[in-house]
Amino acid sequence: MLDLTPFRDTIAANVRAALAEDIGSGDITAQLVPAERQARARVITREDCVVAGRPWVDEVFRQLDAGVTVEWLAGEGERVAAGSVLFRLAGPARALLSGERAALNFLQTIAGTATAARRYADLVAHTGVQLLDTRKTLPGLRIAQKYAVSAGGCHNHRLGLWDAFLIKENHIAAAGSIAAAITAAHRIAPGRPVEVEVENLAELAAALDAAADIVMLDDFTLADTHAAVQLNQRRAKLEISGGVNEQTLVTLAGTGVDYISIGSLTKHVRAVDLSMRLEEIP
Repeated sequence: MLDLTPFRDTIAANVRAALAEDIGSGDITAQLVPAERQARARVITREDCVVAGRPWVDEVFRQLDAGVTVEWLAGEGERVAAGSVLFRLAGPARALLSGERAALNFLQTIAGTATAARRYADLVAHTGVQLLDTRKTLPGLRIAQKYAVSAGGCHNHRLGLWDAFLIKENHIAAAGSIAAAITAAHRIAPGRPVEVEVENLAELAAALDAAADIVMLDDFTLADTHAAVQLNQRRAKLEISGGVNEQTLVTLAGTGVDYISIGSLTKHVRAVDLSMRLEEIP
């Protein structure tokens, strides 16, 4: 799973923004409950899913009230059935009520992404291909969704524009050629992966001659993908991108490429249906 250690500040900022958006100047409905009232609650899933999002949920209640305890009954990346209790809460009733929506919003989105990733990963488990996400993520939740993809059994492409090169058509046009762009990339950041997107076999040959580390085959036909694998001869890693779905995935995975990137892993996420049930502590 993606190591979240470098992103603790990002998680805290995600949660602060969510609480500010939801609670604003104060949760006036929660004030119906006496401040001293203690309560407990459980959160269940109404559908089968892959659990992911614990760090965000924990942070919601940490920021709201240090007196809230969160007991997780399902692990990150674990498949659970509909009706399962994911975690239990105990602490001041007002904090539990005020944090419910923010916590469940994070969990339903992150678990939804992880569930989709697991579904795709299962389809190609018998092959050697790695499924990658893209940067088509919900604004502000890049790390959350990238983490979810890894929790679901798929893999992360670059996290952003800083950690790897991905040279596309406009970069090539501005640099002058595929070779010029790749050469400049190796000079600017030696050791960083250099990937170039190509649209035909001639561009693939140029990228290989210029020592690209990874070549993305953009919208190649199945026949041209097979030809690309033969032309490559393992000189670079090959990635398929564009138009990949659950119907075409297995066939594409059998072509011998190394990676398949799927924007819908994060772009078309469907939230998991969750519910929190409050119980007063006697």
